[in-house]
Amino acid sequence: MKFTLRQIEYFIAAAESGSIVLASQRVNISAPSVSTAIAHLEQQFGVQLFVRHHAQGLSLTPGGRSLLREARLGIRHMEGLYAAATEHGGLRGTLNVGCLVTLAPMVMPELAGSFMRANPGCSIQASEQHQERLLQSLRRAQIDLAITYDLQAGEDIAYEPLVALPPYALFGAADELRRRRRVRLAELARRPLILLDLPISREYLLGLFMRADLTPHVSWRSPHPEVIRSMVANGFGYALFNARPKSLYAMDGRRVYPVRLAGAHPAAILGLASLKGHNGSRLIQAFAAHCREQVTTRQVPGMAAPIAASLDAPADGA
Repeated sequence: MKFTLRQIEYFIAAAESGSIVLASQRVNISAPSVSTAIAHLEQQFGVQLFVRHHAQGLSLTPGGRSLLREARLGIRHMEGLYAAATEHGGLRGTLNVGCLVTLAPMVMPELAGSFMRANPGCSIQASEQHQERLLQSLRRAQIDLAITYDLQAGEDIAYEPLVALPPYALFGAADELRRRRRVRLAELARRPLILLDLPISREYLLGLFMRADLTPHVSWRSPHPEVIRSMVANGFGYALFNARPKSLYAMDGRRVYPVRLAGAHPAAILGLASLKGHNGSRLIQAFAAHCREQVTTRQVPGMAAPIAASLDAPADGA
């Protein structure tokens, strides 16, 4: 091998910081040493890795982006080899887990905490992103796997479904529909909808209406579920969600009421996404097994049970 892991680390630092100077500060070595390492890699691979911009730093070339993805995976595999050689029967290492931003406050603390308690030699670095960025992070090897929905995953993403989360409507205390066991989309179409405005998530929610040949009245938009819950609780309109928090209260203390949608609607499938073709380490496999044990049709960590009948709307409606 005509290059070193240290040179690869310098390249990753420069790629992620977009600057030789910032990379040198990050890896605690001189800027000329970082430049020399990058030049050596370019010579060895026969490809230009960066475009140098005068006084504006670096930007990756297509070849540089490909190398960055593989370099990150290579570093993680080397860390896995070290962990395997030193672990003495227990798992060790750091796992980079992405989670859909709408799920993360409910799912990640309990799921990550229980895994680390069972494996004290392990740590989890979590990142919360919307679906589009999660998929990008997997493709760029910035995360090892993602806890998310199966929406627009793509052929290069391996997806393992764990549980189906059907959509439901959320109402405030002043809305008469809160007393219903079920509500039809046709009844909601003309009412003010507070839309979860995140890439791919909004397309899924609006698609529920499109499949029923309905056009919703979107009166408010927000990328933050807790903002939406508070707006619903204060009477601004209703919302549609799949994941259901255990709490039936918005952050301002006002009550919200989940009601099941009548009819057949595509559920969002909660599961594990990873980059296809890259075999997981023992640590990744162990965490995936932990997720299979913890995320079932009877329970999801930090979330109300995903069984439609568990929605506790009062029974005096159709």
